[in-house]
Amino acid sequence: MVTFVNKLTVHGDMDAFLAVKDRLTAYMAAQPGYVSHQTLRQAGQANVYLELAVWQDATAHGKAVRSREFQSIVGHLRPLATPEPGLYETVEASA
Repeated sequence: MVTFVNKLTVHGDMDAFLAVKDRLTAYMAAQPGYVSHQTLRQAGQANVYLELAVWQDATAHGKAVRSREFQSIVGHLRPLATPEPGLYETVEASA
């Protein structure tokens, strides 16, 4: 399993950002290898979001983000928010 982490700082219209984010989430959730997703908003910073998406492996995630449909949707996000993405592997976990 790998976790995609993306910090998004919104500098455009918040409603437009949320609509595009929801479209991206729906698209990714339908892709092979997708496991789960969580969206967090930074406390005290209404324009800073953290997206966490768990994938079966990096290959599945890579295939999803290279698709034309993903690229088309994410193109609408670029004018609205600055992303800081990364793919992470679990080193340690506790319940």
